[in-house]
Amino acid sequence: MILYPAIDLKDGACVRLLRGDMASATVFSPDPAVQARKFAEAGFSWLHVVDLNGAFAGCSVNSEAVRVIRAAVDLRMQLGGGIRDRKAIDEWLALGIDRIVLGTAALRDPDLVRGAAADYPGAIVVGIDARNGYAAVEGWAETTEVDTVELARRFEDCGVAALIYTDIMRDGALSGVDARAIADIARQVSTPVIASGGVASLADIAALKAFEADGIAGIVCGRALYDGRIDPQAALGLALEPIPC
Repeated sequence: MILYPAIDLKDGACVRLLRGDMASATVFSPDPAVQARKFAEAGFSWLHVVDLNGAFAGCSVNSEAVRVIRAAVDLRMQLGGGIRDRKAIDEWLALGIDRIVLGTAALRDPDLVRGAAADYPGAIVVGIDARNGYAAVEGWAETTEVDTVELARRFEDCGVAALIYTDIMRDGALSGVDARAIADIARQVSTPVIASGGVASLADIAALKAFEADGIAGIVCGRALYDGRIDPQAALGLALEPIPC
């Protein structure tokens, strides 16, 4: 199982939000490159980077910060937030981003997702941000009437690398995860699921790890890493433990 430390970018700084509320931003580092190096030194293999301003604007806003992070570390990176056209996808992948996360675009322009997934095997991820079982878009500002599992199934046959399922009401709240609910979603699709939102302790990682065989392939960790609730080495060790026979 892969752990993805999150770097959420707002106005060039590394922040964490509470349930996606931009007004609730807590700045953890004014220099995202420094934070990226800390994650690299801790032993992580991936970064999960989100352009928060871009998610609301509908286009990349923190581009320079993303470039600085890319130049600072050799870790693999997945990037989301405001990427909604083919030109942006092409440019970010050309700049060395390993995976592009498409959320709003997945709902608004599914052909964009399918085309990019076909042309860039393994490099396109669908972000499904859930509020009470329904997909939210536009930086989580709008909740649609599309069921999250229905949305996930729309991309079963096009080669997306993974689905990132975010529980909005738990995100940044350190309230713990509903591992069984996420596992239930993972069992209904064949695409690997990355769980996001609410991870507050090693116990949450263990709970999600228990459903690895059901399709939960990764976990995004944010605030709990920043405030020391989760020790990186302990978390990585737990994630890499073999599944019991």
